[in-house]
Amino acid sequence: MMWFLYIMDVVGVVFQVGNEIMIVMFSTPARAFSTSAVLNKSVNNVTIIGAGLMGSGIAQVTAAAKLNVNLVDSNEKALQKAQKGIQSSIARIAKKKHAGDEAAQKALVESVLSKITVSTNLPKAVEQSDLVIEAIVENIEVKRKLFAEIEANTSAQTLLATNTSSLKLIDIGANLKHKDRFGGLHFFNPVPVMKLLEVVRFDATSKETFDSLLAYGKAAGKTTVACKDTPGFIVNRLLVPYCFEALRLAERGDASKEDIDVAMKLGAGYPMGPFELSDYVGLDTLKFIMDGWVKDHPNDPTFNASESLNKLVKEGKLGRKTGEGFYKYN
Repeated sequence: MMWFLYIMDVVGVVFQVGNEIMIVMFSTPARAFSTSAVLNKSVNNVTIIGAGLMGSGIAQVTAAAKLNVNLVDSNEKALQKAQKGIQSSIARIAKKKHAGDEAAQKALVESVLSKITVSTNLPKAVEQSDLVIEAIVENIEVKRKLFAEIEANTSAQTLLATNTSSLKLIDIGANLKHKDRFGGLHFFNPVPVMKLLEVVRFDATSKETFDSLLAYGKAAGKTTVACKDTPGFIVNRLLVPYCFEALRLAERGDASKEDIDVAMKLGAGYPMGPFELSDYVGLDTLKFIMDGWVKDHPNDPTFNASESLNKLVKEGKLGRKTGEGFYKYN
């Protein structure tokens, strides 16, 4: 049996063989967890905006690093759901780490949860923050509006970061007054499991800000990789065009989607072929990313839309989540 680890930012697949669980990573091997990293700028209080899957995961690993976390969302129910999800996730980790020792399990869960508070009051929540991480919908105008509100309620020393996976930092931070303290922290889902963190800078990001974001990521137990503000950063910049090149290969009639998938699994050692991968990611998600890149880079042949993909999305065949995409699923 096999499960896909993420929706938009795919870097791992989980396989079950008998009673054994294996995680195959596209990213580089993870380094050991460490909370000893020294931050360039002292980061003790972290506010995360957005209590969805990504936001709650970021909150969990930040709290596990013994940093104070304020998880913010305008929706009270979303916060309650996030709290339950975090508690369940930590409980699973504690049970595995301290098998047979219920007291130690309970202590671990309580120690992490004690570092997390939730709020629907954004201005108050960010006031004392050393770092604010945005993890909301991939909409440029919504993000710009949010960062304007954040900047209006934080000090000039507060670091600001976005968890965007497909939008450029220069566009998100276009209206910021203090662009030097803005950067990208692109986590991968599920955050407590995936060890990779892309730390992104654009031209205005100061060295102190970038170094502090790198140090925060390492303190949170992640393997950090540095990247400039390029479309898709590292993983998506390689992964999405790879999937689209496979689409073009099939559209030309050079090979069938089935043979392409088999070829990449057996010839390149990939755990999934590009069509299987696309169905797991969600065809609407791939289209959303590529449409943005086509718009911003109309003359770059790397970024070309796919008619077969557009047709499937129009028909509502989005992959695994709808039961049909390039393949049919029961």
